[in-house]
Amino acid sequence: MIKYQQITKLPLEEVKLKIQSFIDEDLPNGDFTSDAIFGDVPSISTAYLQAQEKMILSGGEIIPLFFPEDFKVEVLRKDGDYVADGEIFARITGSTALILSRERIILNLIQRMSAIATMTNRFAKIAEQYNVKILDTRKTTPGLRVFEKYSVAIGGGQNHRYGLSAGILIKDNHIRAAGSITEAVTKVKNKKYGLPIEVEVEDLKEIAEAMKIGVDGLLLDNMTPPEIVKAMEYIHGLPGGNEVFVEASGGINLGNIGEYVKTGVHAISTGAVTHSVKCANIHLEIE
Repeated sequence: MIKYQQITKLPLEEVKLKIQSFIDEDLPNGDFTSDAIFGDVPSISTAYLQAQEKMILSGGEIIPLFFPEDFKVEVLRKDGDYVADGEIFARITGSTALILSRERIILNLIQRMSAIATMTNRFAKIAEQYNVKILDTRKTTPGLRVFEKYSVAIGGGQNHRYGLSAGILIKDNHIRAAGSITEAVTKVKNKKYGLPIEVEVEDLKEIAEAMKIGVDGLLLDNMTPPEIVKAMEYIHGLPGGNEVFVEASGGINLGNIGEYVKTGVHAISTGAVTHSVKCANIHLEIE
């Protein structure tokens, strides 16, 4: 079965560089408001981060990276923990001006990460009773992929390929431009990348062609649940059909996933866990 590298731990050096770029974007010449009010006379404050809805925390472990080592940062919940509505999950003590200058960047990032983890968990809870994995896609925010895919893993999902260099997924446009599934797969195999090859298929004819040329995975795209059941029966009747990885995708959301998880596929990939989430409600307050 196909399983790509999982982003279960954030690469801290890469994250530090990204955080610095976020800071540079938001205050290229300093925070004029906070600098004017607190710059002349040093001021120390404690602030807390509080959830304003039930959520799964993602990004808590990176909060200390926003501040110098002389700050006291207490993260009271681990990434992947449920956080109750109204619960304080972190406290920060240090320069008032510095806390306020980082407030919006921290909130923007952790609100999005926690929303993705929470949404993924809702999908995963439905799918797990049928032993179906929830996969993310490359429908991520440019520059934030590592944070978003990490949040999917924290929420109980699995990461699909991280990028175009991590796996072979031959999609409909590749097939049209190449002329056929056979032609596309043959050209990929000739390159000897040593990576699993998955092909997007839309009907039984394409399934037969992909299985004949030999692939590691099939992506059943935009099929209805009854069509997928029929496709799975057909796949299992072909040589190697019990070994090939099968995922379903296309318009699958919380409203209809209940029917898709019963079809016998190994996984469901959905962009809804990243591109369609509403940021979690979190605020930062000075005590």
